[in-house]
Amino acid sequence: MPDEENGPADGSTSSPADGLEGDPGNGPGNGPGGDAPLAGLRVLDAATLFAGPLAASLLGDFGADVVKIEHPRGDPARGNGAQVDGVSLWWKTVARNKRAVTLNLAADQGRELFLRLAREADVVVENFRPGTFERWGLDPATLAAANPRLVLLRVTGFGQVGPMRERAGFGTLAEAMSGFAYSTGQPDGPPTLPPFGLADGIAGIAGAFAVLAALRARERTGRGQVIDLSLLEPILAVLGPQLTVFQQLGLVQERVGNRSVNNAPRNTYRCRDGRWVAVSTSAQNIAERVLHLVGRPDLAARPWFADGHGRAAHVEELDAAVGAWIAERDGPEVIAAFERARAAVAPVQHAGDLLADPQLRALGAIVHLDDPELGDLALQGPLARLSETPGRLRWAGRPSGADNAEVYGALGVGAERLAELRRLGVV
Repeated sequence: MPDEENGPADGSTSSPADGLEGDPGNGPGNGPGGDAPLAGLRVLDAATLFAGPLAASLLGDFGADVVKIEHPRGDPARGNGAQVDGVSLWWKTVARNKRAVTLNLAADQGRELFLRLAREADVVVENFRPGTFERWGLDPATLAAANPRLVLLRVTGFGQVGPMRERAGFGTLAEAMSGFAYSTGQPDGPPTLPPFGLADGIAGIAGAFAVLAALRARERTGRGQVIDLSLLEPILAVLGPQLTVFQQLGLVQERVGNRSVNNAPRNTYRCRDGRWVAVSTSAQNIAERVLHLVGRPDLAARPWFADGHGRAAHVEELDAAVGAWIAERDGPEVIAAFERARAAVAPVQHAGDLLADPQLRALGAIVHLDDPELGDLALQGPLARLSETPGRLRWAGRPSGADNAEVYGALGVGAERLAELRRLGVV
């Protein structure tokens, strides 16, 4: 979550209100079409890095008209991560399905344009440090006065209240504070952070859900509302009963590597050809099939094998049996044998494997776009398939200000005025 100094802060802004009218999704790709489930929903994405933008992306995947507002100096995501000829691949991903405009929210004229946009929008997404929108004169009360039906999603590191509300907050800190890092890693190793934005990703999905919940409530009340979403709470929500276990039993979940505290065998195992596979035995009948497959029915007959807790207590013995069997065979042979035994296994894949994976192809999970800047471009597709109103990727992240003329022109801002605003650093 950027603050006002490090984010697009002093001026991430939106597109013009009237510029959102008409067929949502107009712009660089023929729009989502009237049958998209969120067609007609108008979203102003004034957020950066990365939870807020992801929430807006998910809404856009299912047809919302999302206008991405970035400071004229450029969104921080444009300089983040791998690039091809100066084009950010992060930006291509997180700004997909969004019209791109520039606007300085800290400028008086930028604030005025933003409020005009907000009057016609359904949702505003922002993730500046608490107090920043208020300092710019875009506080919730002002936005609600401009548009009582507006849903405002506010994503921060630690929420809008509490002793840490004003601290800079990023996903790494949420991964640490939530208990995730403490319980992740090898038993003799340090707490381990994920090598990607896990907390941001979970918060982005949670943010999209919260927006839809608020819009559903608006159908009954006719009023919008403010959503206060921290990066900390969504990742806390997916950690299972760790908190409750400690509250009831005083037990802290320690690091167990790739193993599970609830059942065994569950681990990654190295095959003879150097490939890795993951095995899960959450169900008792699957655990029995695995032990019969690896030639150890004697272990499956032990009294302690009858439930997950007993198996977890004998994890060393079970891992040794499964690991030794897998180590004597190549990856494809292991996968085929597990499939015949109707046991749970999957290859450990890297990004290159994903592009060729037949299951992902069958699901349509990876989409190829013909991007004007990069040509053939592979991106993750919509995260679920709706049988009647599917989502789709219409275009990847656009160049900075690519849609200024279209969006602001629909507001009545002509070419000369737009040039003046550009000269003044407003757009």
